[in-house]
Amino acid sequence: MRAYGRRKVLALAAGLLAATVACSGSPDTTPTRAANVTGGPVTATPTTSPEAPAITPDEAREIFTEITATDDVLRRAGDLRFAVDLTRDGLRDLTSAAFDSSGGRPPLHTWGQPTMLVPRFPADATSPWFSVLVPRDGQPTFLIFAKSSDKWRLSSAARLLPGEKAPEVEVDAQGYATAVPPDDKGVLIGPKFMAPLHATVAEAGSGGVAADLLSAGPYTTDIASQIAEDRARWEQDGFTYDSILSAGENPVFSLRTKDGGALIQYSLTRTSTTTPATKSAESDGIPVPDDARWAISDAKLRRSLKVSEIHQYATSVPPASAPTRAEVIAHDGGVTRASGD
Repeated sequence: MRAYGRRKVLALAAGLLAATVACSGSPDTTPTRAANVTGGPVTATPTTSPEAPAITPDEAREIFTEITATDDVLRRAGDLRFAVDLTRDGLRDLTSAAFDSSGGRPPLHTWGQPTMLVPRFPADATSPWFSVLVPRDGQPTFLIFAKSSDKWRLSSAARLLPGEKAPEVEVDAQGYATAVPPDDKGVLIGPKFMAPLHATVAEAGSGGVAADLLSAGPYTTDIASQIAEDRARWEQDGFTYDSILSAGENPVFSLRTKDGGALIQYSLTRTSTTTPATKSAESDGIPVPDDARWAISDAKLRRSLKVSEIHQYATSVPPASAPTRAEVIAHDGGVTRASGD
């Protein structure tokens, strides 16, 4: 792709997402590059310091071991209250749903040898975090552990997709990774821009102005096609249907890769609503989808159906100078609640 074409796409994407950010009440920012528009929560960025860091790779390994072992015990005991307390952000709702949808018998996990990816944070950092690449149930999975209120919790888990390869994260001589600043200008998509851009592509599809920055596939443009097909099917049967994706308030975590790009981990929410538009449709009722039946006892609803989902991702983002798109490489998620009448 020619440089001019990419600059044009970046400028168009900036305008679109700036409007989205303004509508959501986020602080007004004036980006110098589309891929660095800010629109999400700020995660801590480490600074070079001679003092002891907030978390070392060895300490991170201990935290990983303690939390995963405790999670296993609580899952076996069916203890939702304490299991949820080990998590935060999007993973909190996903964990709760795992218990509720299984009658208190959530899936158990087996863990392999972890690779710790720990940024160097100053000792007084208020919100340090680290990433882990580890086999979970035999599948490479990216985890995020983050600290708040003096307690470490598991924030995110995204399984490496078939055929994808984990990017090489840059690590210094002391074993520390480098966190990418939210407004970094050296990568194609700035970390704080990643989640809203992904949501835009998943709604607008391959014809959207941001699609040239993120590769097509089952977790991007295919979602837009699915929404369009579902809307047409529901309308044919006399219903109105909409499905909205959003970056929400979940934090974004990003690490520098050896090629100068970034590995960005984040979450999206998806909310789908269905209502009858005709008397006949209301009489027929709204079928509750199979993946939401655990939350709604009735097979059909008369007036409305709302299904909420959380999806967690890891995306490999190239350097700004590279002639390639960002690629979604890992995912996990599903229905977290459903309601209606």
